[in-house]
Amino acid sequence: MKPRRVAIIGAGITKFVRRAQETGKELAWEAASMALESCNMNFDRIESVTMGTAPDAFDGVHMKAEYLCDGSGGKGKSYMRNFVGGGTGVFAPVHGYFHIASGMFDTCMVVTSEKMSSAYPHPQGAFLTIFDHTTEQDLKPTLIWIFALEMNRYMTINGITKKDIAAVSVQNKRNALDHPSAQVAEKLTLEDVLNAEELCWPVTRLDISPASDGACALILASEEVARQYTDKPVFIDGLGFNLDTAYWATRDLVYPRYVEKAARMAYDMAGIKDPMKDIDIAEPYDPFNYKMLHHLEGLQLAPRGDAANLFREGFYARNGNGIPACPSGGALGVGNPIAATGCMKVAELFWQLRGEAGARQVVNMNNKRGIPKTGVAQAWGDLMQVGTVIVCRNY
Repeated sequence: MKPRRVAIIGAGITKFVRRAQETGKELAWEAASMALESCNMNFDRIESVTMGTAPDAFDGVHMKAEYLCDGSGGKGKSYMRNFVGGGTGVFAPVHGYFHIASGMFDTCMVVTSEKMSSAYPHPQGAFLTIFDHTTEQDLKPTLIWIFALEMNRYMTINGITKKDIAAVSVQNKRNALDHPSAQVAEKLTLEDVLNAEELCWPVTRLDISPASDGACALILASEEVARQYTDKPVFIDGLGFNLDTAYWATRDLVYPRYVEKAARMAYDMAGIKDPMKDIDIAEPYDPFNYKMLHHLEGLQLAPRGDAANLFREGFYARNGNGIPACPSGGALGVGNPIAATGCMKVAELFWQLRGEAGARQVVNMNNKRGIPKTGVAQAWGDLMQVGTVIVCRNY
């Protein structure tokens, strides 16, 4: 049986902050309520709920899915949690897509919520437990120094300078000034980024997105139901996911093959043959500034090793003549509440493809003018191993 078409018809997002007064339940409720209100849908019309949220340790509770169930609207409905590290934010709507495409449900509310400030004194304490107990934990690794290794490898092999990398932080944080949910939007110079506190060479504090609290939600519906609620549905035309080895020390970190495999899966499903011509707008995952360039290459939106050159030429500027990348401001500017970050990027596609992104609205792309037609969002998680990709179109 051919899968049914699935559309996004509503979206909601909380403010991303360092320490929210709201509980995880309240953040989930706020985003879900905003998403329902955005498409004038009554909660009774929701048939299923999928919840994307990161390790229980972040919220300081056990059985976190059950804890968040009522806040996210799952009580009394078909409810399921999904989690693939930082890739969760894009995998959650993929998860919701299958609920509807399968024919089991006509509607699904996708909720992603994170309360990282509950991991006291810092979420890094939870991350320390993910490393292999035999080969890695004795080295006392942190995520920052592992990504410093990857960043250095990427720069060295491709002849990229620290200045090239710093420019990503400048652009994304500036883009985020126009996002009402942004946590760390600001006008920076290259010198600000280059001279920021060094955490683990070559990584400085301004190369990294912040720890955040926040939530984001989407309303998905079958095509028949979608057209009852809106004349501007945004369809999910492609999706992809890939899981690479968790042993980061045994592979070359210069290229994110897990992103390429996930992207090719999504592009094949969406019928995209030439991503650099067919994609109008992109929201790659950018928890570190170098990762946006890294992931653009994995998404086939730059030749391998060439994303920094294209960035320098303005190809990824919000209103240039190339492919706008992270017009939202990305994780670097809006914030990074792990599971909600990728969902924020999918919500950005929804608003952009409907022409509802306000001051962030893209009107120039790939030598075209108008509202973008096709967008791709991507997230990445765990130890450089999970790639999740979604392609959306308006019609």
